[in-house]
Amino acid sequence: MIVLMTRRDLAKLAAGAAVLMESRPAGAAEAGKYTGALEGFEKKVDMAGFDPVAYTKKLHDEAPLRLTFRATTRREAEEWQKQLRAKVTELVGGFPSAAVPLHPQTLEVREFPAYRREKFVIQSRPGFYVLGYLLTPKSGSAPHPAVICVPGHGRGVDDIVGIDENGHDRTERVGYQFDFAIQAVEHGMAAVAIEPMAFGCRRDPVTESKGLGTSACQPAAGGLLLLGQTMIGWRVYDVMRTIDWIATRPELDARRVGCMGISGGGTCTLFSAALDTRIRAAMVSGYLNTFRECIMSVSHCIDNYVPGILNWAEQYDVAGLIAPRPLFAESGEKDDIFPVAAARESFQRVQKVYAVFDAAAATEHETFDGPHSFWGKRGLPFLAGQLRS
Repeated sequence: MIVLMTRRDLAKLAAGAAVLMESRPAGAAEAGKYTGALEGFEKKVDMAGFDPVAYTKKLHDEAPLRLTFRATTRREAEEWQKQLRAKVTELVGGFPSAAVPLHPQTLEVREFPAYRREKFVIQSRPGFYVLGYLLTPKSGSAPHPAVICVPGHGRGVDDIVGIDENGHDRTERVGYQFDFAIQAVEHGMAAVAIEPMAFGCRRDPVTESKGLGTSACQPAAGGLLLLGQTMIGWRVYDVMRTIDWIATRPELDARRVGCMGISGGGTCTLFSAALDTRIRAAMVSGYLNTFRECIMSVSHCIDNYVPGILNWAEQYDVAGLIAPRPLFAESGEKDDIFPVAAARESFQRVQKVYAVFDAAAATEHETFDGPHSFWGKRGLPFLAGQLRS
């Protein structure tokens, strides 16, 4: 049945709608765009008082930072490092008191024009394994300096050694990581690229079923937190065991070990270099910042969090534990995850630590016109130069 409406009927409907709109509280959103229980009451309450992110930032500004850097002499700085390194080790969950045998296993060896690529596995913890690729340059003489390469979120280690999503070799460098392990080899270093826990082949079956780019950080890091441990701590320990493995390889020089990574790999690099002094030089891409402006302000993966750390230190303090060893940091000026202004602020604080060690020339920060991505224009030559001799 077709119902015909007259102009008078339409006018009545319009008038009724007007009455309904007038009955809504002042400031209410348009129909269909309900914003929540405070809609229309914005002028009656303090809206900022309902913002949990703003409130945690306020708590950050009141955080004690009991071990933030205050030293004025090298002796005081060394004592500060000793205390903070022990505290950060405790906060990330500590490390095993005894190392299990590595039980190294070579799975595959491939030859490329400029380097040799070996796929290997080592045991990090009892019954828990790390997969890695060793890219050894065909130029230069052994033993080569070795740089541990840690990828950020994505497909895992394949994405930094030139392997595409179908397991094939690629010639074009794509994504935000640009095969930086291969770039390290091109700069004369052996690259030891490792698969971080919860990426790539180190994931649970449920996560694996969701595709190569889905990480298992949430279930794995959540489980570790219930045990009083952290993903950062476990990933750092994998780097430590990788250094142990490097020491068993005659073609690698365990006295010249570096570490580098982008994003989550930058997190791992910064904490690894801070906690293991065997790392001679570090390159942190797309991470150095402040906890306040990045980790507390943006929705980050759970693997970024260290419970209680702001009671003791900010991110620049952790970076200061690397001094006086060489540290290079790079930041994209269009990085919307790790804001460049906070990166500059953090680096200025790091410089103060290096100045007390009389090592200002050992640390650099490059910003570039780009988003959250690996750059390497100055960082790779810096790292290679520091590990050359």
